Amino acid sequence: MTSSIDRADPDGIEAAGDATEGLATPSPFAEPTKAVTGAWIALFATAWLGVWMAQLTPIQLLLPVQIEAQLGASSWIDNVVAFGIVSGIAGLCAVVAYPVTGALSDRTVSRFGRRRPWVAAGALLFSGSLLLLGAQESMIGIGVFWSLALVGFCMLTAALTATISDQVPVGQRGFVSGWISAPQAVGTILGLILVTELFVGQFVGYAVMSALLVLLVLPFLLRVGDEVLPAADRPPLTLRGLVQGFWISPTLFPDFGWTLLSRVLINVGNALGTSMLLYFLAFGLGLGIVEAEGSLIVLTLVYMVFVIVASLVFGRLSDRVGRRRLFVFIAGALQAIAALMLALIPELSVAMVAAAILGLGYGTFLSVDQALATQVLPDAQSRGKDLGIMNIAWAVPQAISPLLGAWVVAWLAGFQGLFLLAAAAGLLGALAVLFVKGVR
Repeated sequence: MTSSIDRADPDGIEAAGDATEGLATPSPFAEPTKAVTGAWIALFATAWLGVWMAQLTPIQLLLPVQIEAQLGASSWIDNVVAFGIVSGIAGLCAVVAYPVTGALSDRTVSRFGRRRPWVAAGALLFSGSLLLLGAQESMIGIGVFWSLALVGFCMLTAALTATISDQVPVGQRGFVSGWISAPQAVGTILGLILVTELFVGQFVGYAVMSALLVLLVLPFLLRVGDEVLPAADRPPLTLRGLVQGFWISPTLFPDFGWTLLSRVLINVGNALGTSMLLYFLAFGLGLGIVEAEGSLIVLTLVYMVFVIVASLVFGRLSDRVGRRRLFVFIAGALQAIAALMLALIPELSVAMVAAAILGLGYGTFLSVDQALATQVLPDAQSRGKDLGIMNIAWAVPQAISPLLGAWVVAWLAGFQGLFLLAAAAGLLGALAVLFVKGVR
């Protein structure tokens, strides 16, 4: 059995040191009861920082610029639609990759454990695909290697999120999940700064993200143990069983179904509200692209500050009060309020306030909803697969939102209609979580 960072520390904030000696992880299917330490959480957060930089920097900047350079379209709508098509194809790959790799990790018999081989393989595929993506000069090549990169992202994050259910007790999961979302906020800003100020250029930008991904995931991979699954305890795997496992009956497992629906709706609302923000500033408020880019950086910084604060404060608070649904409901409602403000009062000063409210809501949602998801899983033997299904609600809204947003703005209802749709999605997501009965 490998060692693990899990010395008892109820708040998960014990100082790091050599926290890996002589300590054992929980058995594969047992519900963990021993608190993970601050050192464990630090390595976990560091890994997620690398993951989010490698995924969000291309989505926010590198990939749209690369597509625009190849397409040469004069209309921003044409560029957004092309980006949306590439993202949508990659999103379809994620729909399959998340549950499949999660299911395989549930059944992996290795002396390195169940999750670590998939963390390693996912990081390598993700990193290598980004490196090759930076060298592409055709739309087909861009589509192929971004899809492969997203498959690697799914392999890696399916295994990382499964470690929460495997090793983190319920009373710490809100706080630990906050260390998924806080690095997301930091990674977005840090990645953009790196590729715009220090490592300028298409290939160099992708190469730096590729290298940082491996460097930041490696400490978690090497230092955090993973319980070995005995071959005799491996759940059976057949093609029919794998395919059937993609369907989790909402009748038999209603809490899982309502949580998944809530997650999809709130993520769609957030993605619609943020993916078209640059174009809203430039064309909806009439600032022009140059001024809009500067305003977007300020809005993003405001948003990210509130994401970090909310994810860490409210994730931990939900652990202490033992409630998840209330926080998720409030998070969805806050996102709806922010979107309504943008729809009804289209002014830059209002957008600044809305960015803070949106960050507060989404930061709360990211940490508490992840903890909630780990508590509604149908079967301990299929945690990786079931969380993989849950994680589809991360990847797919990001993939489809540029295309859907461009369609709404250009051909349906303009920016006001876009934000009203985002508000409706957030509010419906907030209401959906109230139907979860097995978790407070």
